[in-house]
Amino acid sequence: MKSKLYLAASILFLLWQATFAQTPSPQPGNNSTSQFSEPSTYSNADLSYKIIDAANGTFCYDVYAKGRLMIHPPSTPGLPGNQGFKTKANAEKVALLVLDKIKKGEMPPTITMDEMNNLSVIK
Repeated sequence: MKSKLYLAASILFLLWQATFAQTPSPQPGNNSTSQFSEPSTYSNADLSYKIIDAANGTFCYDVYAKGRLMIHPPSTPGLPGNQGFKTKANAEKVALLVLDKIKKGEMPPTITMDEMNNLSVIK
């Protein structure tokens, strides 16, 4: 169970990092060593989501910040395989939770199995 959560967190982190890879690296003489935005960067950002088709008639979501693709999980977080959620409504519940976490400054906005169980999106 922990390994699945770690895998999901790692995938979300890599997706997030790949999305913002265009951020310039610190230059010599620049005291800035962080490549991550401040947690408050997205608290007032124009965040949106779109429900997308996934493998075998399932659904996932894309999250956008200021119209730019920020997160694209190709399958249900924390579960093996490449299938998404069984319904659009379930994908939407998780997408809204991700938006809420981003607005609160939680980066990457990792989704746990407990959270998905509480949302009744997996069985």
